[in-house]
Amino acid sequence: MTTFAWIVVASLLAGVLSIIAASLFALNARAQYLGGLVSYAIGALLGAVFLNILPEAIAMSSAVSSVSATVLLGILLFFTLEKVLIWRHCHHEHCELHEPHDVAAHDHGRSGAMVIVGDTFHNFVDGIIIAAAFLADTHLGIVTSLAIIAHEIPQEVGDFAVLLNSGYTKLRAFQMNLVSSFATLVGGTLGYFALQDMQILVPYLLALASSSMLYIAVADLIPGLHKRTQMRDTVQQVLLISAGVATVALLGILMPE
Repeated sequence: MTTFAWIVVASLLAGVLSIIAASLFALNARAQYLGGLVSYAIGALLGAVFLNILPEAIAMSSAVSSVSATVLLGILLFFTLEKVLIWRHCHHEHCELHEPHDVAAHDHGRSGAMVIVGDTFHNFVDGIIIAAAFLADTHLGIVTSLAIIAHEIPQEVGDFAVLLNSGYTKLRAFQMNLVSSFATLVGGTLGYFALQDMQILVPYLLALASSSMLYIAVADLIPGLHKRTQMRDTVQQVLLISAGVATVALLGILMPE
């Protein structure tokens, strides 16, 4: 396939597939599996960053210090976005959004519309990240897309919970999330054409992708795992995180650059 075709397919899968999978969790009360999915997503995110995305960004840039500075700035950027309630999503099964309180407590001041706006922005950025990764290397694009899908599913489960507790029906919540997911395709398409003549920006976009994935894994996902302190849970979490990393590493072996 051409690079553009890869971007379109990966963007659709990252958007639509994550919505369908999340609906199975959120709409069919299968939240008991969500903790395991979160652990696997952490491993996939960290594996993609340290085994693929950052090394590729460094290899493409003549200024390693600029790439590392971009990662640092990206982490600060996503922290700021989280503070203004745009980037923040509920990823884990013990999130306050899943606790049996009243509707107002569930929303914490965030309306269903705000959730969709924030999610659409997030999906659009994911599309640009996918485009930048595929423009750098097809293998990198596939690994990046896998990591995005892995973390999008638990995020979308949280969004479903907020919408349902804001008064939306199951069908309406699914429809709104599905429409929002197409922002990934829009971001991927625009990213492909915009970056054709700005290849110099690709390593820095990859660095930003690394910072977003690192921030999601460390700030959003890992703290939720600490709420389960039994040894059995800890062993399961470590094994599933390792499985996520192993999946990325295995893709590197099966699909060499």
